[in-house]
Amino acid sequence: MSSSPNREAAIVASDLGKRYELFAQPQDRLKQMLWGRWRRQPYFTTHWALQDISIRIAPGEVVGLIGRNGAGKSSLLQLICGTLAPTTGQLQVQGRVAALLELGAGFNPDFTGLENIYMNAAILGMRREEVDQKLESIVAFADIGDFVRQPVKTYSSGMFMRLAFSVATSMEPDILVIDEALSVGDGAFARKSFERIMQMKEQGKTILFCSHSMYQVEALCSRALWLEKGRLRMQGSAADVTAAYQTEIDAPQAGTKATAAALAPVAPAPGAGVGRLVSVRAQVGAQQGTDVSLRSGHSDLELHIAFVIDPLLPVPGLGVGISDSHERTISSAISQEDGFTPSIDAQGRGSAVLRFSGFPLLKGSYFVTVILLTEDGLHPYDMAKHCITLRVTQDGLTQGVVALPHQWNA
Repeated sequence: MSSSPNREAAIVASDLGKRYELFAQPQDRLKQMLWGRWRRQPYFTTHWALQDISIRIAPGEVVGLIGRNGAGKSSLLQLICGTLAPTTGQLQVQGRVAALLELGAGFNPDFTGLENIYMNAAILGMRREEVDQKLESIVAFADIGDFVRQPVKTYSSGMFMRLAFSVATSMEPDILVIDEALSVGDGAFARKSFERIMQMKEQGKTILFCSHSMYQVEALCSRALWLEKGRLRMQGSAADVTAAYQTEIDAPQAGTKATAAALAPVAPAPGAGVGRLVSVRAQVGAQQGTDVSLRSGHSDLELHIAFVIDPLLPVPGLGVGISDSHERTISSAISQEDGFTPSIDAQGRGSAVLRFSGFPLLKGSYFVTVILLTEDGLHPYDMAKHCITLRVTQDGLTQGVVALPHQWNA
C-alpha cells in the first residue's frame, strides 16, 4: 500500500488487482516452494479476485459498494483496511481506518472483556492513553455489565458482538468501512449501533458501505460502486447504480416462485428497542385475507397493517413493496416519503391503512412485502416478505405491467 500523500482524496486506487493462488491439496503448497521454480506448470491455479480497479473517494464522502457474492467486495474492503496487500496497482488511504468487517477478529477467548478491549484497540491503532480515556464509554456502550471482567469465551454471541462493535467504533476514525454490520446483537443494541454509524456520517467521516440492501445503499450513500467478477462494472450516483444493478438481478430466472408467508404471532408488549409487525391483511370489497383477487383499474385495494413497538421509541415508519413472480419490485410506498405518521397508543400498539384506488397493475400475480422502519426510514425493525398475494385480472388486451393514464387526440 502506498503511503504517498494525497490531500484531495481519502482513498485512491489505481489499476488495483488481487490474485490468489489456489492449491488442490496442502502438500502442493510445499511442492511449489521447493520445486515450483523449475516447473513449467505450477502446482496451483490462479484466481483474480480483483482486476483493474481505479476509484477515488473524497474525504467525507459516503460510498456504497454493491455486487453479487464473489464479486470481489470483501477483497477490496480488506485491501483498503490493510489486511491484504495488492498484487498489482497502487492504493493510497489517508487517515485512520475503522473496519466493521469481521467483528471481534483478534479477540482472545481466554482474556477478559477488559483485556480484549486494550488488545483489540491496540490492533486498531489506539494508544493505551486513548483507551484509558474512552474505557468507561466503551464499556457503557457495550452494556454487558460485570461480564466485562469475565473471559470472552463465557459470553453469548450477542455480548461478544456488542463489545467488538463498541471497541471498533470508539476509535474516532477518519474512514469507516462497513460490511453488512448495521445491526448487531438484540433489537435495542441494533438501533443504538445504527445511530452511532449515522452520527459518524453527520460528523463528516468518510464511509464505505457494503450491502445487499439497495434501499439502504440509496438512502445512506451519495455514490455507489458496482463490482462484477472482480472488475468495476459501474460507478456513479447511488440512485443510478442501484437501479442498474436491481434491473440486472431482477432478470427472470427459471423456476423462480414466490409464496405468501404468514406472520407469526408476537407478544403485545415488545422488549426495549424492539418493534415487530403483528398482522398484515388485504381488503378488496368484501374480500379480506392474505390472498385476494382484483380487477385492474376497477378494484380498490386496502392494506391493513398492525405493529407493536417499544413505547419509549419514536413513532416508526412503514414501507410497502409490490413485486412480481420474478422478484422484480414493481412499486413501493414509504410513509415518511408521503408525510404520513402511523397512529400509536401508549402501549406501543400501532396501525395504518394503505389504499390503492383503482389498482392499476395489469393481469398477473403480485406479492406484497411490508417493512417496519425507524422514524428516519433507514433501519428496519421487522419485515414480512410476500405476506400478501394479489391476483389481478383485466378487461381488454392491454399488455405490460401497469395501465398508464393516457388519451388519444386526432
